[in-house]
Amino acid sequence: MGEAREVMDRLTDALTEHPDLNVIRELYAEDAVAFTPDEGELHGRDNIVEYWRTMTEAVPEATFQPLHTYEVGNTAIDEGIFSGRNTGPLPLPNGETLPPTQKEIRIRGVDIATVEDGRIVDYRLYFDEMDFLGQLGVLPDEPF
Repeated sequence: MGEAREVMDRLTDALTEHPDLNVIRELYAEDAVAFTPDEGELHGRDNIVEYWRTMTEAVPEATFQPLHTYEVGNTAIDEGIFSGRNTGPLPLPNGETLPPTQKEIRIRGVDIATVEDGRIVDYRLYFDEMDFLGQLGVLPDEPF
């Protein structure tokens, strides 16, 4: 196992099994960049940690079931299922906050982390945001 895989595994653990924003902060470089489907491009460790704070508060007892894990050079790639119950508030893309829905979610996604000197410098997260919002019950019943 290389450094990228180790860092990605530590990040996954700090986001799910043992939520810890301090560990998450340590894993990102100060000038890291992250791309997310719901918040777009985030610059800097503090903004990335804030993004993860909102997610860990919205789904505090989340789990991640890896389906495929890869490491290529200094990049780790995970495909898996993120699941849990929405028991905390969740900021929505329109700027409003969704109160806890108490609904179970199960989202398939892909994480890609490029690591330099033991820290994530480039992170990409892909998941179906419409599926996520639909599972939370925020989408209208009528088709668009």
